Amino acid sequence: MSAQSAAPVSFPVEGLTCASCVGRVERALGRLPGASAVSVNLATGRASLLLGPGAAPADAAEAVEAAGYAVPGTETVLAVSGLSCAACVGRVERALAAVPGVGGAVVNLATGRAVVRHRAGIVDPADLVAAVAAAGYTAEPLDAQAPPAPDEARAREARALRRDVLAAALLALPVVVLDMGGHLAPGFHHAVASLLGADGAAWLQAGLATLVLAGPGRRFFAQGLPGLLRGHPDMNALVALGSGAAYLYSLAATVAPDLLPTGSRHLYFEASVLIVTLILLGRSLEARARGRTGEAIARLLDLAPTTARVVRDGAEAQVGLAELKVGDVVRVRPGERVAADGVVVAGESFVDESMVTGEPAPVRKAPGAATVGGTLNQGGSLDLRVGSVGADTVLAQIARMVERAQGAKLPIQALVDRVTGRFVPAVIVAALATFAAWLVLAPAPALGPALVHAIAVLIIACPCAMGLATPTSIMVGTGRAARRGILFRDGTALQRLAGVRVVALDKTGTLTEGHPRLTDLVAAPGRDAAETLSLAAGLESRSEHPVAAAIVAEARARGLAIPEPEGFEAEAGHGVRGRVGGRAVAVGARRWLDRLGIAADPELAARADALSAQGRSPLHVALDGRHVAVLAVSDPLKAGARAAVAALRAGGLTIAMLTGDDRRAAEAVARDLGIDAVSAEMLPAGKVEALRALRAANGPAAFVGDGINDASALAEADVGLAIGTGTDIAVESADVVLMAGDPGALVEALSLSRAVMRNIGQNLFWAFAYNVALIPVAAGALAIVGGPSLSPVLAAGAMALSSTFVLGNALRLRRAGGRAVPAGNPARSLA
Repeated sequence: MSAQSAAPVSFPVEGLTCASCVGRVERALGRLPGASAVSVNLATGRASLLLGPGAAPADAAEAVEAAGYAVPGTETVLAVSGLSCAACVGRVERALAAVPGVGGAVVNLATGRAVVRHRAGIVDPADLVAAVAAAGYTAEPLDAQAPPAPDEARAREARALRRDVLAAALLALPVVVLDMGGHLAPGFHHAVASLLGADGAAWLQAGLATLVLAGPGRRFFAQGLPGLLRGHPDMNALVALGSGAAYLYSLAATVAPDLLPTGSRHLYFEASVLIVTLILLGRSLEARARGRTGEAIARLLDLAPTTARVVRDGAEAQVGLAELKVGDVVRVRPGERVAADGVVVAGESFVDESMVTGEPAPVRKAPGAATVGGTLNQGGSLDLRVGSVGADTVLAQIARMVERAQGAKLPIQALVDRVTGRFVPAVIVAALATFAAWLVLAPAPALGPALVHAIAVLIIACPCAMGLATPTSIMVGTGRAARRGILFRDGTALQRLAGVRVVALDKTGTLTEGHPRLTDLVAAPGRDAAETLSLAAGLESRSEHPVAAAIVAEARARGLAIPEPEGFEAEAGHGVRGRVGGRAVAVGARRWLDRLGIAADPELAARADALSAQGRSPLHVALDGRHVAVLAVSDPLKAGARAAVAALRAGGLTIAMLTGDDRRAAEAVARDLGIDAVSAEMLPAGKVEALRALRAANGPAAFVGDGINDASALAEADVGLAIGTGTDIAVESADVVLMAGDPGALVEALSLSRAVMRNIGQNLFWAFAYNVALIPVAAGALAIVGGPSLSPVLAAGAMALSSTFVLGNALRLRRAGGRAVPAGNPARSLA
């Protein structure tokens, strides 16, 4: 095999730890047919080789995994053009899933995006584009990490649709007038015949109809007929068949009328042109409405300023935002938007961060405070040092998160996919059956009525509304949530959150401010309280826990030295220990002392119990293996905590508190809030077990938390909601991020999720009920008993109306999400 016939392949490998691993993977790859130049780099964690015609990249990944290692997964995002209905979505998904190495694909009709999951380095994006092209559509890869950009392709399509609608309407108007004028003005047809001749009107209609179908209507035939010939018809095929049949029948009646039975030589040119015109109008309205469904991302990106005022060598220089670099110092004047994410280095001001948190109250910024690009500086001037630019900014990350959630496919969509996968072929069969039934059973001449009813069936049953029912609601709902400071990391969390029956909440930082203050310092007799606090603060200075910050803040307020610790160790849910000033120091819960084998001082233990009964959280301090002091902190409730818990209870949800804090302090907070079930002094693993018990007793469970020790519970819950002001690991473990610290955002998220699911249910009901009710009418079921028939023109109008109705109903969600969970069953007690 020549090197020219070999294809280079390079991909990452996980699990490599030593030279033995490298050799094992190299041997596995070397056994592939036609493999050569095999190399595995331990430092970079990548494998590379040349593969001949006898093997594919996917075979290389399988060989690595068979050897006991892993090829990490990744995603490729494609912009797909030509999608028109749910059948198109299913066809593209199947085509992408058939590419070797692809683990799955999700296509969103509303966004025109395909997200393809595959092994990193194994699938070439060009192969994905080719698979989409083979299915009859066009695609181009997008950068999944780049900030979402305005969709120029969709904008061009919307403009083209508007032009086509106008052209089709202008050409169709004379056809309609020539055909229908006699119904409005007696003698009209006689006047036209005198002016144009006996057959002149028919030839004029034929010419205009030809221009409509070959011009504005060409898209239906260019996209629909190839799919029909391949055995995969879609909405375009239905329109092409319907309008084409009416046109060809009318053309035959005009050019060779003797070929048709006597009494059946009718013209349906007006039906063919109006079908095209009305469906183009419907698509144009859809395009406009889709643009409004996706406006959340556009609004987010529009908040970022286009220029920044950079301070260099004491002078200001105006530069484009793309020219900013990490480390630049940017000056923001009053009334301007903050140019970038960073840290304030000079100046003080109040900044409106409602675009991120949903909270209207401005936030004070002083040196050391973090800033978010796009927020509005209200008061003084600020100098900030740029910390992130481009795709790494908070704004870009939020936009990507919203876009990802909008592109998700909910579990409820599986039913729609199963139905629509067989829907279009079934409609064609129904139209043929309608044509045959009218031709055989109706009184002669039956050819005209048979054709009209068959065309009506084809047109009325386009599955556009089915394909749009779910994704449009998700797009609008997640966009509305983002504007309110609620970020769904995954759109499927919308459906899961709507179904939760129990909500478990952490205490510190979730229900309370998370900024506790030291209220009590009780030292054992003979101990220097100031020295004890200084040593404890030195140890806690390495911790990011809010209680640690309170201890350090009190020491600083008293002017005490805060020595640097050595050998710092933290045990989640227990406490911290290390050496400070040459002494062994431990600070934590009572169980921390027990774990370290330190006997508790009876007097200090009794004092800790008393402090707990007052709603304060006690911490125990040990020096050199002796229990020497008790510290107590108090963390005030957040302003919206009581209202949030009351709203959740009123909505029929079971409320529980899971916290690592002292039991008595936790119970005092729970009594204040009206929470019956309290599990306190819990380790992270204990929270997970408690969540499982709550789920077993009550149904799907949500957990709300903000700390490192909440990460496992957030991951275990059916829906994990992280307070955005909490730790990064908690945010990364959650399905939903509440950017503001207000517990009311939880109520709003629940309310919004229920509103979205109701909206999806309404859309699906309309889409399915519409077809179930109107297909028999279009087939002539009512005409058989003397009722009205549904003409192809009315069928086209009704089809366009169904899609615009679904989109309009979804757009109502832009006003949804008030802070009141819909009423349900009375809250149940777990106590």
